[in-house]
Amino acid sequence: MRQRAQDIYASAPMRSLLADETVAYMPDVRRCAGSRALLLSAAAADGPPNPPYLGQWVTLRLAEGRLGGDVSASANEPLPFLDGAFDLILLRHALELVPLSLDEIVRVLTPGGLLVLTGISPLSGWTPWWLWRTRGSAAHARSPLELAARLRRAEVLVERVQRVGQLLPLSNAPTGKTPGWLGGGYVLVARKKGPASVPIRLRPKPATAPVRAGLAPGARRSSVS
Repeated sequence: MRQRAQDIYASAPMRSLLADETVAYMPDVRRCAGSRALLLSAAAADGPPNPPYLGQWVTLRLAEGRLGGDVSASANEPLPFLDGAFDLILLRHALELVPLSLDEIVRVLTPGGLLVLTGISPLSGWTPWWLWRTRGSAAHARSPLELAARLRRAEVLVERVQRVGQLLPLSNAPTGKTPGWLGGGYVLVARKKGPASVPIRLRPKPATAPVRAGLAPGARRSSVS
């Protein structure tokens, strides 16, 4: 039976893949300097890393062509944030549901900021399963090598591209054991050219601080909790 594409991320195989991705990129997140981070995820239950590592997180979830969470906006419009608003941007399968603009992602990333991007590799054993479960909703899935080439043209340094996850989308697959380049998912780590920001903090900020800085003029916060 057909499912909405975002429901796939609650399935057992996808939960296992999301866990493998987290293991792969957490060392990069831990060394990220800055104070503001953006999580844009296709998984409804996804949240910032714990502990959060950066002082303020903006969490957006993609569903039905819209962005919900801390800010409400259309996924087809420019992101409602100022240029260079975030020191870290974590995209979790966000490019698989709608053709989000990579130029917009790079625009809201501060010079020297870190971009971590995950997704399902279209050249993996997961693609037939995805197409069957969603009746062809993987039209926007992109190769990590293609994404890396586009980021380089946007003056973004690609630090590494890593395949993760199991060879096939099995419900009982163990997490944390990746088969290298045969994995169904990938993690792409890149850094925007320019000096990294090292903010001075006089006192720590709580991880649940309300969204204030970085919103573009006229943007509105979502009422979705």
